[in-house]
Amino acid sequence: MEGGGTLSEIYQSAKKLLMRAQDGIERLERLENSTSSGGLDSPELSFAVKKDISQVLSLCADMDRLWRSVQAKPQRDLWRRKVELIAEEAGSLKESLDRYFARNQRRMKEAQERAELLGRANGDSSHVLRIFDEEAQAMQSVHNSKRMLADSLSTGAAILSKYSEQRERLKRAQRKALDVLNTVGLSNAVLRLIERRNRFDRWIKYFGMLITLVVLYFLMR
Repeated sequence: MEGGGTLSEIYQSAKKLLMRAQDGIERLERLENSTSSGGLDSPELSFAVKKDISQVLSLCADMDRLWRSVQAKPQRDLWRRKVELIAEEAGSLKESLDRYFARNQRRMKEAQERAELLGRANGDSSHVLRIFDEEAQAMQSVHNSKRMLADSLSTGAAILSKYSEQRERLKRAQRKALDVLNTVGLSNAVLRLIERRNRFDRWIKYFGMLITLVVLYFLMR
């Protein structure tokens, strides 16, 4: 799903994806607990859940850009909190999925060890080959899941990069503001110096006029 649209539309899309991802994780956990042999795995379902979480993280990046352009501060603060909650929920679901992948990988390792023990115990090569084939399929599922996790990490890195760029822009704006303040302070100092010079020049002019009058007075005498 694309991230285009208004802030409200993107928010609603993210909420729907979160609900679907939450439902998917619950289904994965039910499958995990549905058999006494250690649980079942659904690569298609785990892939869909991972994809939904990745899309939510991408939508969070879009919303983070859009809420900053909201003019009214109360609405801007409200949208900021909404986006933060969406990101927190997505992070919580990602952690749940990561724990599921870890448990699934541990089960596959234990199944492989059991298969090796059975192979040594009864020499039933066909049985061992079947088990290894199933485990190979499961390992491929884990490989696909790891690839999806890497995609998610890339998306998270892009979000962090955007936050870093925004902090840099704020720092540049602060430096410009300080430069303006320094310039204003320097201009005030120059104006005060000019004003003192003008007063000094007026006193010199008045003193010169007084001397001229005195000289004229004595000349006339």
